Amino acid sequence: MSRSGPVSRASSFAHILKKNVGDQTGHKKVSSFANVTSEDSGRDQYGRPKVGIAELMERYKSGQTHSVSALHQLSQVLGFQLDLKETVTTGNVTTLYFAYCAVIDGVEYKTGMGVNKKEAKAKAAQLALQDLIPVLENQGAFHGAVAGIPGPPPLPVREPPTSEPHSGILVHERKNNPLEEQILNAVKESFTKLLSMYPELSGCGSTVAAFVTQSSTGYEVVAIGTGSYNTKESITPNGRILHDSHAVVTARRSLLRYLYRHLLLFFSKNNHLQEKSIFQQDEKTKLLSLKSDVKLHLYMNQLPKGAAQIPPHLRLNPLSMSAWEVNNQISLHVTIEGKVFSVFSSTVDQIASKVVSMSTTDKITQWQVLGFQGALLSHFMEPVYVSSILIGDESCSNTRGMEIAVNQRVDGVTTKLPMYYCVVRPHISLVTNITPPGVPSAQRTLSINWSQGDVSLEVVNGLEGKTVEESPFKSGPALASRLCKAAMLSRFNLVAKEAQREDLMCAASYREAKMMAKPYQEAKSVFKSYLALKGFGSWVEKPSVSEHFSM
Repeated sequence: MSRSGPVSRASSFAHILKKNVGDQTGHKKVSSFANVTSEDSGRDQYGRPKVGIAELMERYKSGQTHSVSALHQLSQVLGFQLDLKETVTTGNVTTLYFAYCAVIDGVEYKTGMGVNKKEAKAKAAQLALQDLIPVLENQGAFHGAVAGIPGPPPLPVREPPTSEPHSGILVHERKNNPLEEQILNAVKESFTKLLSMYPELSGCGSTVAAFVTQSSTGYEVVAIGTGSYNTKESITPNGRILHDSHAVVTARRSLLRYLYRHLLLFFSKNNHLQEKSIFQQDEKTKLLSLKSDVKLHLYMNQLPKGAAQIPPHLRLNPLSMSAWEVNNQISLHVTIEGKVFSVFSSTVDQIASKVVSMSTTDKITQWQVLGFQGALLSHFMEPVYVSSILIGDESCSNTRGMEIAVNQRVDGVTTKLPMYYCVVRPHISLVTNITPPGVPSAQRTLSINWSQGDVSLEVVNGLEGKTVEESPFKSGPALASRLCKAAMLSRFNLVAKEAQREDLMCAASYREAKMMAKPYQEAKSVFKSYLALKGFGSWVEKPSVSEHFSM
């Protein structure tokens, strides 16, 4: 199923805007797809009045222009290749629904579904426009471009001259828009408030990630995590060791706790509590999804480890990702005790005894395809994706690495995925850093986590994978983190009971409960096979013994 959320076009749609306009010196580039006439004429070559982008979009928004017509007219204005391609839903419902997606210059947008082809095409065009319009607005394209004149005004940020070694890389101006400002203010306020309660933990804020919900009531931080390490301990069969304590991973597991809380609200059978839940239910499938006004955003104060940290000199062939020379920079990566290695590195083969985790970049890529909810929660809900990723890394000059890692490496996989799963391209932007710099070496290996509703922070030693004695919150004498797999299974069992899912309550182990999520496992298999097929390497799995436990 398609997902709403803005699309980042730094390497795709923004590139379309760039290639069809002149530079800031006023030189025009002519699009091969636009109907170009004299700029002095008020009509196109067919004698029709020229239509500006602003007017075109206003007609669409007011309902005067159908979504399919609006998208086709936009393609003529901006000179991009457009195709509405029939795709698939899932193997057993092809007779019930039709599915189409817009393909713009080879980039597939979200899939639209309908009871007939006309409805599916209209939905696909609507979803594409939903992503394109914010990009046009951000680039100032509503002011000047008309049908018959190729492209909008120049982008505010120029690419470096072609003589420079880093030519072709879009350098992003670090200027926050109003939405980003509200997200940043929410994160800053929440993080500062938490640390003010525990000043002795101020050194744990070197690497920070946070999830923020956006709804009709405003912006709210729902999960925070810090950290830069994964455990040096051996794999254990009891699910009580936290293997990966990197900031984004920690924040994401805190997000899971937030989702579990809202599932319990929804299944409480109490109308007042159900209204407080962020979920709504599909009457046909009985699966839950986020309410229509709820969106999710991710903030990071550093670029995640892995392919996102691609060197500026590595060049992308503009024709396709498959034309890249696959090397250690854009491949999948693993982290071992906080250090990063390509999966093609010989080092990975020599450390079989160590706990290996996929890099944070690769995990974000996976979550934007499979959803941030994971396997267990997919029993109850549709995939949950983030609409935007905000990066507050002051040393980062562009989002190129994130665009490649999160978006381009998985281009084309959507049509192979089962229903509800797709590639969601988040809006990726550089923002100001709102967290204090610097970290005392004594706290370098510590990770803190917090989820909305928690009364205190939990502090985990990333190398040990357990809560430290000094942690404000401790689950018990064994010092197992509230983010560990065993804790998640306990919450899963509680929700399964409240939802009266007898089938799930019969699961003999954590692993069995995960494997019972058939559509999720199918999507996961497709995702990993696709990356391997494209030459990015094989996904490194942890030994299954770490999941053969029960409560």
